[in-house]
Parts: sequence; C-alpha cells; structure tokens
Amino acid sequence: MQGENLYNINIERAVLSSIIFDPMIYEEIAAKLKPQDFYLPFHQHLFIAMERLTTQDKPIDEEFLVKELKRENKFDEVAMVDVLSANPISDTNAYVAEIKALSSKRSLVTLATEIKKLTIEEDLDATEVMDRVEKKLYQITQESISDDFRDSPDITKSMLAEIERLKAMGNSKLIGVDTGFRNLNERTSGFGKGDLIIIAARPAMGKTALVLNMALKTIERGEGVAFFSLEMPAEQLMLRMLSAKTSIPLQSLRVGDLRDDEWTRLAQAVDDISKRKLFVDDGGYATIHHVRSKLRKLKAQHPEISMAIIDYLQLMSGEGSREGRQQEISEISRGLKQLARELEMPIIALSQLNRSLESRENKRPMLSDLRESGAIEQDADIILFVYRDDVYREAKEKEKEMKAKAEGKEYKSNYRKKPEEDTELIIGKQRNGPTGTVDLIFQKRFTRFVDKEKGDAPYEVIYEEGNIDTREGKVELPPI
Repeated sequence: MQGENLYNINIERAVLSSIIFDPMIYEEIAAKLKPQDFYLPFHQHLFIAMERLTTQDKPIDEEFLVKELKRENKFDEVAMVDVLSANPISDTNAYVAEIKALSSKRSLVTLATEIKKLTIEEDLDATEVMDRVEKKLYQITQESISDDFRDSPDITKSMLAEIERLKAMGNSKLIGVDTGFRNLNERTSGFGKGDLIIIAARPAMGKTALVLNMALKTIERGEGVAFFSLEMPAEQLMLRMLSAKTSIPLQSLRVGDLRDDEWTRLAQAVDDISKRKLFVDDGGYATIHHVRSKLRKLKAQHPEISMAIIDYLQLMSGEGSREGRQQEISEISRGLKQLARELEMPIIALSQLNRSLESRENKRPMLSDLRESGAIEQDADIILFVYRDDVYREAKEKEKEMKAKAEGKEYKSNYRKKPEEDTELIIGKQRNGPTGTVDLIFQKRFTRFVDKEKGDAPYEVIYEEGNIDTREGKVELPPI
C-alpha cells in the first residue's frame, strides 16, 4: 500500500489551521480525534499543546502555541509555518472523518506487523495470539467510532415509529422478545432488544433448564438462538431440550430405554429441531472478546438470531486484571451489555449465587446474593432468581432422617416428593418495569418449566430413596 493511502498531510494542516483561526471549534474536533490520529509527529505535538492550553484556560493562538511547544522541546519552525500557511476551512467534518479513517488504516497495518511478530518471532500458542489480535482489533474498531448526540427530530421520529409498531400489535403486552412464558411476558413485556438479562440460582434449582426452555420456544417460533455452553457438552443440552419437547423422561433418553411410540416422537422431534436455527459453542472457554467476535459473525450470517445465552457468567475468562476477579467480572458484564446494545438483541447470562444464603432461614435469593454482585447488578437490565422451596424441604427432611439414624432412632418421614414442583421466578431487578414473583411449575422428569395456571397444585408421590447423595454424612441438594 502506498504511503499516500495512509496519510494526508495537507488535510491535517487544514484542520489544525482551522483551530488556530477559530479556537471555538477545538472541543468539537477533540471529541472526535486523538493526537495519535495525526500522522506527522509535529502535528501530534501541536494538537497536544492545544489541549494543554485549553485546560490551562489560555488562548489557542500562535504565540501561546509556540511557547508551549518550545517548553516541551517539540517546536519545529518550518512545520509551524506550513500549518499557519494552510487555508482554514469552515466545515471540518469531512476532513476530520478522513483523518480518522486514515488513522484506522495505519493501525490495521501496524496490527498486521504485530500478528507476524507474534506468530513467528514470539513463542506463543495460537489461542493466545488470536486473543491478543481480537483484543487489538476491537480496540481499533471502538476508536474508529465517533457518535454525536442524537437530536430531537431524530429521537422523536424513532419513537413515533416504535409507537406505530406497538399500535399494530393491538392489545398485546409483548413489545420485546418473547420469553416463552406467558406469566413472565406479562411482567416484563418480553426481553428488550439490547437488554442484559441475568438469571441466577443455587445448584439444583434448574438454572440451565429454564434457559433451554426459553431457547426451545424461541427456535420453534422460527427465530435463532446462540448458546455459549461453558460447562455442558452440546449433546447433553440437546438431550434436555428433547426431553422437554417430547415429554419423554430425561433418564429414559440417557439410557435409550424407550417404547415404540416414544421412539417415534423422538424421531419427529429430532427432525424438527435439526431444521431450526440453534447454534451452540461448547468449547468450554470464552472471554468477552471471544463471545463478541463469534456472536458478531454469527449475527451477520444469520440475522434471524434474536437471543444469545451464556451458561454461565462466572466461567468466562477475564483479561487477567491486576485488580482481581471482581474487576474481571465487571469488564465481562459491561462488555456483554455493550454487545447486547450493539447487536440489538437480548443476551441472557446465567450467574451463580453466594453460598451464604444457605445459612438464612428464608432462602429466597436477593440481589446481594449474586457473586460479584456490584458490577452485575449495575449492568443488568433484568435480574431473575429461580427458587424452588421443595429443594430445601427435601434436603432438610433427609438431614433429619440422617440425624435420627446416627442416634440409633427410627425415623418415619412424612415428606412427599413431587414430580411437579412450584417454582418462583423472582424478578429482583427490572430497569423498565416492576419487580415481583412469577409463578411457574417445574416438571422434573422432563426438565421442563411451564406457566402455572390459576388453581394449579403440583401433585405428590411417596418419597423415594436414593435421590440425595448422603456419602460422608453430607447432605447435597438433589440433582435436576
């Protein structure tokens, strides 16, 4: 690439001359350009001197600029004359945009050189090289963006278009992306495009099962879902999804113990899902740059994708912040929120809850129970907690039984295990709506959540042994 395609000295001189001619435009230009966007070193120094004079409340004129440059030993008389001799321009927008574009080109050329050095000269594995390149490329992309304020005509026009869209939907309360649950839609009006949704729970509450149900209903509507699974292989996710879709118990699917009619239902479900737009990344490793890069590319290839799911947030890797894991989580959650807005789609991230809530009498989660809760709570638009009281009742009853046996006493449990359990989906935060509780029912055999209808009451069966791990005297929450 020829040098003239990477810089334009005359344009740089014209912009700097215009600032000296009319210092009032400096702030507007400084909001779009950085010193390093200028190619000529003297032009960089001159722009920095303008910034210093502005912060010192001194005039941006020839006399003060020369004095400031000499003080820093950066003065070049010939280069200064060239700037002062350039004709100032009244409209600098096109010139500023050209300087920014050429600066981005130079950054890309530099990156190409860095890639060659990282790949050939330094002893780094491919994953680390790609991670560094992705980070640098994103930085260049962000620096090339220069958004101005949106004015009233633009905002009102956009808002009127949105109101007309809602009017066309009639009396529907759903204005965002369908959550797949009527009761939740009524409380949230759907997940907003650009929202970051956090779904959190303790183990055994169905953290993963709930979002798989959402994903299944989304793809069945003809929309697409991107699923980043950092803990579970794609095949296991598909097993759970097929169980929910076919009403075949998950355990039966795992061992292949199916009746003829179930084999038929399974074949039909597999055929249907294979035609749907579900994309799973189960590599087990993800940084915010990894997610951003893959999701941008996938969304460009498949615009029908309306939702992304990450299972789960604490398994994402940070960039090794010296300030610790909490700062890494902060960067991850902020990055996910920015990505949701950029791609105009909700991103759902599962999150862990602190173990400390187990010591409370009332174990219903609250915002302070989120791990690294500060950053997550700040960035999230909606925070949902999954809570099933029967999980704790079952564990508590088993603890009583173990204690009685340890004391040589006979214990008869009155607890009745339920194949369908009441579930509270607690809305702990909603930026644009009310908090509260949404009632669902969890059908355990099919790892499926359904809306709870008025008058619904989960039925009970006799408690069965062997459902809780009691090894070494420990009480574990039962698996899903």
